[in-house]
Amino acid sequence: MRNLNICMAVFPVVLCIALAGCKSSGEKNSIPASVVQNPNSATGKGDTGSLPAFQFKDEEHDFGKVIEGEIVTYAFGFTNTGKSDLVISNVSTSCGCTVTKFPKDPIPPKSDGYIEVTFNSEGRGGFQNKTVTVLANTQPNEKVLRITAQVIKPDLTQ
Repeated sequence: MRNLNICMAVFPVVLCIALAGCKSSGEKNSIPASVVQNPNSATGKGDTGSLPAFQFKDEEHDFGKVIEGEIVTYAFGFTNTGKSDLVISNVSTSCGCTVTKFPKDPIPPKSDGYIEVTFNSEGRGGFQNKTVTVLANTQPNEKVLRITAQVIKPDLTQ
């Protein structure tokens, strides 16, 4: 009986708080549809002709045999083949042994850029396969690049 009394006393307070946070659908604080510019439609067929686009010279690079402890770098070159400025928002790697540098400024149409990838083989051994994920204002918005290497132990007999 005591629990029922507590519930009956608390319920109206909880209900008032919940209703106070709700807004009616007629309020003018919603975001206008004109702000959202997504070229995709429910059918999956959208107009992507005015968007920027990546055209990479290559999407994979093999460093070959690398002596453990060696630091190697490769620059993935690309061209913006789209019709508007290309903006790279983030580049992430699959491993802490790999770091990147990428353009922070917009890349105009028909202009070139590069994403520099540096692999540190310290503490690594054997075949290495790492990915670099590029996020940009393209459609699709994600591009995955790949680096590989075979890390070998240094020959200490010399």
